Amino acid sequence: MLLYERQLDIPPMAGDGSLIGHFNRFVANELSINEAPVRLAVTKSGPDGYECELGVLADLRDCPCAGPARLFDFMRRETENIEQFNAVLLVPTGIGAVIGGHAGDANPVARLLASACDTLVTHPNVVNASDINELPDNALYVEGSTICQLLMGAVAIEKVRSNRVILVIDHHRDEAITELVVNSASAARATLGLDCPRVVCMDPPIRMQAELSPSGSAVGRVEHLERLCRTLSKHRGEFDAIALATLIEVDDGVHNAYFQSNGEMVNPWGGAEAMLTHTISMIYDAPSAHAPMMESLEMLRTTFGIVDPRMAAEAVSRCFLHCVLKGLHRSPRIIVDPPIMSRPGMLTAADISCLVIPDGCLGLPTLAAMEQGIPVIAVRENKNCMRNDLELLPFESDKLFVVDSYLEAVGVMTALQAGVAPSAVRRPLTTTVVTREQTEGRVDSSMELEDTASR
Repeated sequence: MLLYERQLDIPPMAGDGSLIGHFNRFVANELSINEAPVRLAVTKSGPDGYECELGVLADLRDCPCAGPARLFDFMRRETENIEQFNAVLLVPTGIGAVIGGHAGDANPVARLLASACDTLVTHPNVVNASDINELPDNALYVEGSTICQLLMGAVAIEKVRSNRVILVIDHHRDEAITELVVNSASAARATLGLDCPRVVCMDPPIRMQAELSPSGSAVGRVEHLERLCRTLSKHRGEFDAIALATLIEVDDGVHNAYFQSNGEMVNPWGGAEAMLTHTISMIYDAPSAHAPMMESLEMLRTTFGIVDPRMAAEAVSRCFLHCVLKGLHRSPRIIVDPPIMSRPGMLTAADISCLVIPDGCLGLPTLAAMEQGIPVIAVRENKNCMRNDLELLPFESDKLFVVDSYLEAVGVMTALQAGVAPSAVRRPLTTTVVTREQTEGRVDSSMELEDTASR
């Protein structure tokens, strides 16, 4: 099985309709029967259409279990639950976001937003910081593809007390690095109370390669994915969540260039990680997260001096795994059975009050929120390499709020929760719209006849 990134130019949609449906039809025509889409990002959009990056899983015939769920499945929510105010925070992986694009440096944002809502739903890229994970107490650690499916209305999520977390790692040529990873799992068992029923060492392992796309975002390529799937299928009854620690190949000199870039370089590892976990979570309907293994003992001994604070969590870590284990410890259960999704205690699209994203980010979560009528708050300050003007999308009135900072985003969240139109607390107030409509005229003859007959 091969996981790779494909560039697509999708033409503009003719007339009104669903952009999700438009993308679905185009992608279906582009892929073979032995391929499935697992991730979609619109890197640039305009009057001429949409430049997209599509994660594709190929060679499905080699998959030892059912393939991934349909990426474009959409179920419109019938109502909005206003008993609570629940927010989703996304910082897409691999787009070079100045906040959340490195090593868990969006943790403060997550803590800020969590203080303004009942439940914050976020994903590993926001809070994973190597040996550090400052996930707020009222936040849920949810893999990115699951958040996408949640907003699409295709799944629900359910809080858990704890998960059984299987750890699958590469067979590493340096036994000392393998020992570090196992010790990290043992440390989580001893300090978190993590239930880790098994550590599986794959031999031979899968092969992961980090790549850069033409848009400048981090993507990747994963070969021999069937090896991982066979391992997980073999032990399916033993785990509720999946932790992965594998090697990611990068070009020579990338480590030095990254840590010496003062935060200007896109994190090269994140794109491949996101592609892998999206696929695994979709195949097994289970939470998953990935940590890269150190390449060699030489790299383990390498120091990079005092680095940009956003990268510091990686510079001081030897294993990068604890954040994953802590997040998966209580990551919510994924519910795909529609009758169960409607039971009390489930979080569905109807329970989501807003989506907070970096400005310009366009993918299925943003499109799903737009079509569900979920308010979207886009933050200009979180600059990134995606080039989309969200204000050109067909949002309903007062469903898109473009703000300067996450501090302002909290203000919009608070206003939405209070039922106060954000524009009402700004000055000047716009002029009240008054229209004059004709209220007299001929009554339709068919209505006259019907009225006469009734008398």
